[in-house]
Amino acid sequence: MRVILSRKGFDSGYGGVPSPILPDGRMVSLPIPSKGDPQRLGKLRMDGVDIGALVADLTRGSVGPLTTVHVDPDLQGQMLARQPGWRPAFGQIASAQSHLQNQGVGLGDIFLFFGWFRRVEQVDGRWRYQRGSPDIHALFGWLQIGEVLSVSGHEQAIVDAYPWLREHPHLAGAERFRSRNNTVYVGSRFLCLAGQDTRYPGGGVFGRFTPSLQLTAAECTRSCWRLPAWFMPVDGRSPLSYHGKPSRWIADRADVLLRTVAKGQEFVLDCAFYPEANAWLARLFEDRSVFRVSRTRVPKHLVSSICCHPSCHETR
Repeated sequence: MRVILSRKGFDSGYGGVPSPILPDGRMVSLPIPSKGDPQRLGKLRMDGVDIGALVADLTRGSVGPLTTVHVDPDLQGQMLARQPGWRPAFGQIASAQSHLQNQGVGLGDIFLFFGWFRRVEQVDGRWRYQRGSPDIHALFGWLQIGEVLSVSGHEQAIVDAYPWLREHPHLAGAERFRSRNNTVYVGSRFLCLAGQDTRYPGGGVFGRFTPSLQLTAAECTRSCWRLPAWFMPVDGRSPLSYHGKPSRWIADRADVLLRTVAKGQEFVLDCAFYPEANAWLARLFEDRSVFRVSRTRVPKHLVSSICCHPSCHETR
């Protein structure tokens, strides 16, 4: 299995401000503005929050309800009107997709999406960033790969087979992507970890911020991360992709500090070299305080028919 740390949402180049952490802890990863996409920011739904007004306040009007945005990864079913059969999905193209291919990313691998976040507050009916709150990188969602769809040249066939993908930006706007490697990753129906079924869907968002989701080290710039010590590439282990320089890694007691690269979207960790990743992922998903998804457990007799991870089938 591979874990892909995937940078998404507003950044300094697209949107220009951090995505908000609301006063109740909910995280709102803001999709980047994109002129060619079909969805407008004001159409996105979130219980009790007018996202268009929220973003207009935070960007001082430079982005607002009528701004078209690139809703990708598309992880929340309730955020838009959906056709039957909808599942979380994520599209990638060009050099970032080539990197995923070269790293061997495929079925059963897990994207952990992270972005730039900061706490916000509402004062006199308007949203603003909380004074003194830090800029951080934090995990906000996940997708375990259940299917890999090669879009280029197969757009109509994919829409016919998966009608609910029709409005995904990598299909609705496929003609804009001249790259021949336009690819959509569809989430598995249910999440499998270390060959064991879980009670969670194959893709979704972490509903509440907790310290376990924060990547940025305390009192550091957001690109300096604090990770478990086992992340450090020692004894010839394959490093987190794009982070092979030893100078980027600094041991710090029971942890390691990582100075992340300034550019790059997809950082891949081959867990064959890092078996400790299984326990780390399990703890992340066991922290129920971060979830607002259904916790109904999947009946065991159905797991073999819905789980995408080969090891799940091997253990049954």
